[in-house]
Amino acid sequence: MNRPIRILIAKVGLDGHDRGAKVIASFLRDAGMEVIYTGLRQTPEMVVSAALQEDVDAIGVSILSGAHMTVFPKIHALLQEKGLTDVLLTGGGIIPDADMKKLAELGVGKLFAPGTDTTTIVDYITTWVKENRKL
Repeated sequence: MNRPIRILIAKVGLDGHDRGAKVIASFLRDAGMEVIYTGLRQTPEMVVSAALQEDVDAIGVSILSGAHMTVFPKIHALLQEKGLTDVLLTGGGIIPDADMKKLAELGVGKLFAPGTDTTTIVDYITTWVKENRKL
């Protein structure tokens, strides 16, 4: 890949807590990724539209509201519908392990709990994009 990994960081729904998303965005930027932060109160449609317009390699959704079982499947379905099958959908927040497993079975990428070492997140995204993104 001749360009930096492009990742869109999104906060979906009414969840107004964006400190974690901004911290992760900063770490990803420091790791050499190009970060697009959409801001608060995005819809799944807005996230996928921005991902398409920005030609991103990955989408990271930060969610603390408990709506993860709605938000991630909706974004995943929209990505499939738009033909963005080689874009990683990952994220993190307060998500029970059982729900992380169900979301993984649907095709959502690895999800990270608060406190995850940032190098783990950077390594996961970098490896996934190199192995899966059709550039």
